[in-house]
Amino acid sequence: MPVLSFLLFVFVASFTPGPNNIMAMIFANQNGFKSSIRFCFGVGVGFFIIMLMCSYFNLVLHSFIPKIELFLTIFGFVYMLYLAYKILKSSANQSNSENSKNNTFFTGILLQFINPKGLIYGLTAVSSFIIPYYKTNFSLILASFFLAFVGFTSTVCWSAFGSVFQKFLSTYRKQFNIVMALLLVYTAVSIIH
Repeated sequence: MPVLSFLLFVFVASFTPGPNNIMAMIFANQNGFKSSIRFCFGVGVGFFIIMLMCSYFNLVLHSFIPKIELFLTIFGFVYMLYLAYKILKSSANQSNSENSKNNTFFTGILLQFINPKGLIYGLTAVSSFIIPYYKTNFSLILASFFLAFVGFTSTVCWSAFGSVFQKFLSTYRKQFNIVMALLLVYTAVSIIH
């Protein structure tokens, strides 16, 4: 497995703005860091469930339709380039209108089932970096746990540094987006060798 490419993809996809991170930041800004932790734990549990589902879905596809590996690799490559483009073009306007009553453990879990970034991230990470190299139950559970842990860590970071991170992104948004987009392009190129 190209470990550096895998870790870069995981870092960029997990720590860039998305529904989990934005909601964690908003909850922390509105209710404080301690109140946002329930939501972050919910994101971690929900993300673990989604990563397991993505792992076994990809394993079934890879086992029964071996020719799909090329399609999944191309899909992952194109999706990463699309993410790089979206990151470059993203605006500084983020919605800060979430209601604090949604700051619960179960909201964090349920969000994962309607979070397109998380679902596509899981399918891409597993099909591009995990399934081609590891197919045992233990390795799929371990990879799912690792991806969920990184997702949980990113939401905690966005919660803990919500207001600081918001200020940083508004000040250095363009530079941050360029670096993240270039890391995604590098990752995309590395998975197709």
